[in-house]
Amino acid sequence: MRRDQGSAQAALSRIRDLGVHANEKVIVNNNVIELNEANFDREVLSAANPVLVQFWAGWSDPCKAMASMLESVAEDQAVPVKVARVNVEHHEELTEQYGVRSVPTLLIFNQGGVQDQIVGRTTGQAVRARLERLR
Repeated sequence: MRRDQGSAQAALSRIRDLGVHANEKVIVNNNVIELNEANFDREVLSAANPVLVQFWAGWSDPCKAMASMLESVAEDQAVPVKVARVNVEHHEELTEQYGVRSVPTLLIFNQGGVQDQIVGRTTGQAVRARLERLR
């Protein structure tokens, strides 16, 4: 029994070292990636295609309401974009680095930098229009 507890503690420690909390999944589903300090550069700044990043919080109803819209944008083959999100409560360093002051905030990255920003609840149509401008 003690050995199992030790293994579980070691696994939690490795997860925390990666900047991912035990209650977060690295991949939210097949289309939305959970970002942290360890994978942000690789998944966002080095990405070949645009990346839509939602800064969100679990207590925010507008963030929760946008989940299906983000999934829809991620599945849309007409606009190639990677969709990811950052939990502002767990990743304060990234939140501060990008000047996020309210949630939800969407940042659109392309070629290693922020190209556009949407603050507050929005629609899939509005997001797709912003992504189209990057073409």
